[in-house]
Amino acid sequence: MVKIRLRRTGSKKKPTYRVVVADARSPRDGRFVEILGYYDPRTQPVTFNIHEDRAMHWLSVGAQPTEVVEKLLKKSGTLERFAQTKAQAKESSVTPAA
Repeated sequence: MVKIRLRRTGSKKKPTYRVVVADARSPRDGRFVEILGYYDPRTQPVTFNIHEDRAMHWLSVGAQPTEVVEKLLKKSGTLERFAQTKAQAKESSVTPAA
């Protein structure tokens, strides 16, 4: 299974994170498929930047976000847009043929 999760970077006691797509079996800071963005919890306000088109792609092919990443995606509005596009695609495929 593929997960969208955080990968810790930064120095000791000063964490920053990269939002990555990785296999669920690989370790937290181990091998990953693609970097989607970054997250810095130490700034005020919190810094969160993500390549939305790539995140939407990975969500559409079945990647599961972790709890923290899901919360960040909700805050940025990416999950809402993904749900809307998914609903629109479903409506267009269900439309009766005339």
